[in-house]
Amino acid sequence: MIGLISATAAGAAARDRLAAAWPDRTRVYDGGAGEAVRAAFAECEQLVCFLATGAAVRLLAPLLGDKTADPGVVCVDEGGRFAVSLLGGHGGGANELAREVGGLLGAEPVVTTATDAVGLPGLDTLGLPYEGAVAAVSRALLDGEPVALAAEVPWPLPALPFSPEGAYTVRLTDRAVAPGEREVLLRPPSLVVGVGASRGAPADEVLALVEEALREAGLSPRSVAELATVDAKSEEPGVVAAAERLGVPLVTYPAAELAYVAVPNPSGAPLAAVGTPSVAEAAALARGGELLVPKRKSVRADGRPAMATCAVARRPGRGRLAVVGLGPGARDLLTPRATAELRRASVLVGLDQYVDQIRDLLRPGTRVLESGLGAEEERARTAVEEARRGHAVALIGSGDAGVYAMASPALAEASDDIDVVGVPGVTAALAAGAILGAPLGHDHVSISLSDLHTPWEVIERRVRAAAEADIVVTFYNPRSRGRDWQLPKALAILAGHRDPATPVGVVRNASRPDESSRLTTLGGLDPATVDMMTVVTVGNTATRSIAGRMVTPRGYRWQEEPK
Repeated sequence: MIGLISATAAGAAARDRLAAAWPDRTRVYDGGAGEAVRAAFAECEQLVCFLATGAAVRLLAPLLGDKTADPGVVCVDEGGRFAVSLLGGHGGGANELAREVGGLLGAEPVVTTATDAVGLPGLDTLGLPYEGAVAAVSRALLDGEPVALAAEVPWPLPALPFSPEGAYTVRLTDRAVAPGEREVLLRPPSLVVGVGASRGAPADEVLALVEEALREAGLSPRSVAELATVDAKSEEPGVVAAAERLGVPLVTYPAAELAYVAVPNPSGAPLAAVGTPSVAEAAALARGGELLVPKRKSVRADGRPAMATCAVARRPGRGRLAVVGLGPGARDLLTPRATAELRRASVLVGLDQYVDQIRDLLRPGTRVLESGLGAEEERARTAVEEARRGHAVALIGSGDAGVYAMASPALAEASDDIDVVGVPGVTAALAAGAILGAPLGHDHVSISLSDLHTPWEVIERRVRAAAEADIVVTFYNPRSRGRDWQLPKALAILAGHRDPATPVGVVRNASRPDESSRLTTLGGLDPATVDMMTVVTVGNTATRSIAGRMVTPRGYRWQEEPK
């Protein structure tokens, strides 16, 4: 919950805007500012104070305890100009909250945390449990001192300026080791504990078995991602309680699925009881990995038969491929989600001219793999290969990456051994349509006139189908120096079904500094004025030119000519 505190009418007005926008996330604290701050500090995970920073500091100072436990605090001036991350920038989430508040209120977020200020992700913000000298290693990164990455377990991290060797180290490990004096340990969630249990098995027995297995194998409990078992044990109280006390989810699998998992120690007992020759080992290995601890049984102090079994597997980190659409070119048409993915990636793959558009958004240490025109399949293969090596990869394309861009060749290469995320972007057709007016107000289709990958016979058949169906058509790749006859041919096909006065919109370099556009007609368009940077939109029989804008009515009944 986010506590909201204000002291004046101006502050209350901004406070109420925030409360209205986030009714389920916020609680307004009325009364005197001092009393309100004390109550919110004790009850909420975060605070937004509409106060002067000096006043906020004086009120907060006596309440401060441990920065890992104190709430994050954002201070907004009463003019609503700035949203200052005051306390708990990382641990309390105040940096991100300042950005959210700023976006909602139109205020400038002010973040002074050193790593954020220079574009480095904080070691304590990577979403992984951490131990060790976070402040010292972060300072070394900030000062440009060599910091080595020791990845004992591959895991997709955002870009950081690591060196092959250094006096400081960031170690990715699931082993139960203590950090060195100049070392930070990051604990990836790489361990899966498979558990089997008899009916009524005590939670203490299950938990003691798991903790002992991890301890004897030298593995860290902080890297346990989940407890896994068979569906029949999904509500077994001792297993459920053990997962809760470990703070991890309980994942279950059908017995028929576990029966097909190859394990070193199958047994007839679980086969008879639940329908699979292995529960603990099979559940640990159900999604692949390496078995680190074979099945072992609990030991009871009273000498009675064991009621629990467990096994531990290491599941390799899955690489991550984000296929990112950059939009038509303007920075303000690049979506926030696309920006976040660019900053999350440690490897960027893309066409050189697209990389140049967003190079300033990349974090220090991002490895950039760029190439020239005509290497789409090679870029797709490279991106997938980098993701398979366990990296966080962003593969970029203009417009929407799924429209005449990089998503299809990349997904044709990718299998289920990596995570794939698609990030939509504003397409050239949409950008051009917004400039022209509303030409895509009803059914429409996009057709590429490039026959480099598609035979012209296929393209012509599609153009003819659109013409006969009276659908608005947007032509991509309409004309180049070596392909100058395709656009006239396509226009001639449309002219066989539409009046010469049909509106046609021509937009070149939509949203870019040298953008140009014009509205003409099917009979008046000169194909020689069109090039590969141009999008051509041809209206249907209902499309009209109204006040210099191209408009296709939404209704399913053709509208009469406007009076």
